[in-house]
Amino acid sequence: MFDYFTRYKQHPERNLFGDLMPWILIFAVLCTAGVAGIRFYRNVMRPNVNLHGQAQTYLYIPTGAGFETLTRILSKQDLVKNLASFEWLAIRKHYDTHVHPGRYRITAGMSNNMLINQLRSGKQEMVRVTFQSARTNAELAGKIGKHLETDSAALIRLFNNTDYLGRYALTPATLLVIFIPNTYEFVWNTSGDQLFERMVKEYNHFWTTERKAKASALNLTRQEVVTLASILEKETNKNDEKPVIAGVYLNRLRKKMPLQADPTVIYAWNDYSIKRVLNKHTEIKSVYNTYLHTGLPPGPICIPSVASVDAVLNHQEHRYLYFCAREDLSGYHNFAATLAQHNANAKKYQKELNNRHIK
Repeated sequence: MFDYFTRYKQHPERNLFGDLMPWILIFAVLCTAGVAGIRFYRNVMRPNVNLHGQAQTYLYIPTGAGFETLTRILSKQDLVKNLASFEWLAIRKHYDTHVHPGRYRITAGMSNNMLINQLRSGKQEMVRVTFQSARTNAELAGKIGKHLETDSAALIRLFNNTDYLGRYALTPATLLVIFIPNTYEFVWNTSGDQLFERMVKEYNHFWTTERKAKASALNLTRQEVVTLASILEKETNKNDEKPVIAGVYLNRLRKKMPLQADPTVIYAWNDYSIKRVLNKHTEIKSVYNTYLHTGLPPGPICIPSVASVDAVLNHQEHRYLYFCAREDLSGYHNFAATLAQHNANAKKYQKELNNRHIK
């Protein structure tokens, strides 16, 4: 460069500006590229999520939400460091007109580009929901509502909609039969209808040709099998004893004897703190009181386990008509074919309860 200026002094007739023009243009291009590169990195590639020290979190985008709602959520939850840069890139990637609802996992270090690609793809993080042992439609709706966008109030309305349930030959009293206990994966924004359709599909899959044949051999419908299984579920948690107890109930049904199942009385009272069913409890006027009414109650008193359903279908054949908790309080039962033997067993059990001051 210095040599250039020396030559220029020796030849003043030359145009200095004209000779420098290529260099000026190169410098200008480099500056522009540098500025563009910095802007590109800042708006596109630089980490921009703000997880406040966590390795990951979840972003929930409600059904029907547009880009404006999304940016309000991001701002309120302080999930991005620079919201303006996120908006700038989202518009250029046309995400502002393609917002998908759902539950999305955000991990530390994500750039705007990574975050927008994740949201624009609609690829959600699945939600795991477990159905187990719920006693009522409202309780079930509450459990589901904790995990999905659909709230429990909307689910309760659906679960009690007789016209809707009628399409599936169900009533509010028999609704629980289609919920086979298991852990299922759903997208967060699964609607009530979609949830119901999925459960009907799982129910039909569960009821194999073999299970349906066994139910038919018992002269019971699938709903009746699940109803009896629900009583079994609340009678004992001993799976090895369930087929024996199921046999007792089936013997009583065949003889048209009242089931006299304590769990149905507790359900009728809606008081699950009852530990010892007394005579006063068995007098409640309810279609679920199997001391007063013969046959099965109108529907299940809980969602029974698969073990309980299969215990009914594979019950033990015997002559027992009665059973009573063992006096050792082990959770197992003494069985009897006659009322006299049952009364003797019951007396031993009640004596032990009294000795332990259990009421």
